[in-house]
Amino acid sequence: MDWHNWLDRLSGSSGGLTLTRTRIRSAYAVAIATDVLQFALGPLGWAFADEILDVLALILTTRLLGFHPLLLPTFVVELFPIVDVLPTWTGCVALVVAMRKKSPPPGAGGDHGVTIDVKPTSVT
Repeated sequence: MDWHNWLDRLSGSSGGLTLTRTRIRSAYAVAIATDVLQFALGPLGWAFADEILDVLALILTTRLLGFHPLLLPTFVVELFPIVDVLPTWTGCVALVVAMRKKSPPPGAGGDHGVTIDVKPTSVT
């Protein structure tokens, strides 16, 4: 495997990761399942069960949607005992999907890069 552009592939910005309907549905399934399990465990949860669920949710959503900076604060907020019963993973996945759909896909017409205009002149 070529690791030169690992950050681009991880974030999905190099065209190696495209959001398909299956990826989006799977990410929602992971987020909803995590939030439901954390709600079922209650605000105190079992020893490290909530943290294990959060780590799995972070890894799986990153694999499905690509890395997005919104995943990190969601992971940190989930470490607080009472907040983990809120559907934060589902909300985060919804925001990430909306932001990814809003931005143009890589290689589309919106990605022009740097353009240099040069006018031919005669040198005397």
